[in-house]
Amino acid sequence: MGVRTNTGRRTAKMDHRCITFGEIMLRLSPPGFERFAQASELELTYGGGEANVAVSLASLGADAAFVTTLPANEIAEKCIRQMRGIGVDVSLIRRSGERMGIYFVETGASQRPSNVIYDRARSAVAEADPASYDWKAIFEGATWFHWTGITPALGERAAAATLEAVKTAKQMGLTVSCDLNFRKKLWTPEEANACMCELVKYVDVCIANEEDAEKVFGIKAGSTDVTIGHLDHEHYINVARQLIDKFPNLKKVAITLRESISASRNGWAALLYADEMPNFSRRYDITIVDRVGGGDSFAAGLIYGLMAGQGDEDALNFGVAASCLKHTIPGDFNLISREEVERLAGGDTSGRVQR
Repeated sequence: MGVRTNTGRRTAKMDHRCITFGEIMLRLSPPGFERFAQASELELTYGGGEANVAVSLASLGADAAFVTTLPANEIAEKCIRQMRGIGVDVSLIRRSGERMGIYFVETGASQRPSNVIYDRARSAVAEADPASYDWKAIFEGATWFHWTGITPALGERAAAATLEAVKTAKQMGLTVSCDLNFRKKLWTPEEANACMCELVKYVDVCIANEEDAEKVFGIKAGSTDVTIGHLDHEHYINVARQLIDKFPNLKKVAITLRESISASRNGWAALLYADEMPNFSRRYDITIVDRVGGGDSFAAGLIYGLMAGQGDEDALNFGVAASCLKHTIPGDFNLISREEVERLAGGDTSGRVQR
């Protein structure tokens, strides 16, 4: 058996199954690079950290399922149908609650940054009863569980559900990964630290950037300044070491290295630290179409590589290449194939027409 990817080709499924848990939202954006103030219409898509990872994994050919709670209405149903069409297993999605979260994105350009406005309070997943998730049944047959720091930031119920999920996943022998994904519009650094210190005790693979590590755990990347494109690799290695010192359960720490030259141009690479060995990826100079979901696509590519049995260096470069491609695609979802990622990771950066 195989799955049909967005390219129309069939890709053999690996012998691993990844479950992701979190919120997917309705995304509304002005066309192109218009500002909210001038837009007369908004484009409708969907997105959310853990959903983006599930979609990326499914597009690559992995067995991926997404767990969330959505209301029983037509907008949520359209979302579920879209994810199912990409190849994500949506059979574990619960239907209850009154509303789907919404977020608005104004895409930046050049020296004008993108802007995100949330309207997600009291969403179905935030209000869901933690006991409504049967994690033992959900994790049956799975080998990997992925979540992000966004989910517990949604409120006490979502945080309690996440804690039960990570505990059950570890009891059942799954590999657990977490993208710290600090969101200052959802909670304070103090709130994040109090919650995440308990949750990360159950994590095997931690994914972060320099802001996440500093805001959540007070671990700063030294003199690094991403706003002027200055990255000191030694400081990032030190961040990874400090995270493992704080959480000895961690087997691997991945840190994305983004040089924010402008909203339209970024340098992009990553570090994977494991067994006291730092691996740095190839660096890409990206002209950005849409950077939202870029970190999620890196997480998915890294997870895919590790589940496929790739070594640390190869899995890291696969993840960075997958994320590089995502920056060229409008919307949250990284609709690319494994072959496209392998071509880029293999050194073909020409962008030549494929005929």
